Amino acid sequence: MKKIFCVIWSLFLCLQLGFHTVRADDTLKLYAKSAILMDAGSGRVIFDKSGKARMPNASTTKILTCLYIIKHCNLEEEATVSKNAAAQPQVHLGARAGEKYKVKDLLYGLMLESYNDCAVILAEHAAGSTENFAKKLNAEARSYGAKSTHFVTPNGLDRTDKNGIHSTTAYDLALIMKQCIKNKEFLEITRARSHSFHDASGQRSFNCNNHNALLSMMDGAVSGKTGFTSKAGYCYVGAVKKNGMTMIAVVLACGWPPHKTYKWSDVRTLIDYGAKNYSYHKIIPDYSKLTDLYVNGGMEHKVSIGAKGGGMTLLLKKGEKVDIKCQIPKSLDAPVKKKEQVGKIEYVLNGKVIREEKVFTKNSIDKKDYWWYLGKTLDEFCL
Repeated sequence: MKKIFCVIWSLFLCLQLGFHTVRADDTLKLYAKSAILMDAGSGRVIFDKSGKARMPNASTTKILTCLYIIKHCNLEEEATVSKNAAAQPQVHLGARAGEKYKVKDLLYGLMLESYNDCAVILAEHAAGSTENFAKKLNAEARSYGAKSTHFVTPNGLDRTDKNGIHSTTAYDLALIMKQCIKNKEFLEITRARSHSFHDASGQRSFNCNNHNALLSMMDGAVSGKTGFTSKAGYCYVGAVKKNGMTMIAVVLACGWPPHKTYKWSDVRTLIDYGAKNYSYHKIIPDYSKLTDLYVNGGMEHKVSIGAKGGGMTLLLKKGEKVDIKCQIPKSLDAPVKKKEQVGKIEYVLNGKVIREEKVFTKNSIDKKDYWWYLGKTLDEFCL
């Protein structure tokens, strides 16, 4: 009875603290209610705790706002501050209605200081209104595969429209971040320690400092964005390079004040887990087993076959094994054309086919016809 009671009590504590058990041999203790660890190279999800649960995500929204502006706007243009933008709550730049700022400078304010007014100035500059910009953001997210994302604001402040609350999933944020870190300008902006600029008139000067503490806390940190609102709690999305892997970590609802540091603890736990348990391996099939195939009714008895691919590099967990299966017929019927697909090589991981390579013919074989048989008959007659 005592042993059973201890087990029940331990489970109760885990639920109370928001901890998540993956498996008996892979227990991760996280404060976050939702978390994802994704390999940026392959897109493989390494760890998942309610990763597809839709939740408020606060200023992590700004990674998509930033990427959209970089991709669709001229960064050297000037954007005008509206009354709506100037009225945005803290944290804000303090821009005044009628002022103008270079778009790229506003992106530094957006990402380094997480200024809410910078987000609205940029949104209105790009789409005329925050409502139109939200539509563009959501379409952009869907193009990355982030199908559960519904952004209402460009800055991540908690809002609701006719389609629901401002929200996304940890999985969707990882997909978005996967695209972000491919962009050089995004990395330039988000990795800057500080940035100084002024308004178009030159009368007001500003200095932004990077508040992404992970850049200095963890070796290999690539980029990231924090977030907090009363509904979302502390959130973070970021990328870290370690042991030859680039991993994207997302934590949502990772505590509320005064537990501001919980998110850093969770991110470190996730990254350490990925680096310890996963690594890249080169998988190369034994192509020497692709022997010639017999051709029924062909002018030649056999045809050579081959495969294009040269294997693949795959992220594997310790103990995982890739099975190579070759599906090729025992023979072919003439005629056979050169480069005709006659089979395939399958890479199978955990019972699922993750890649296929085509097996094709290297030469042509014509079908035996009347003239072929006549030639054979004449050859025998002349002997």
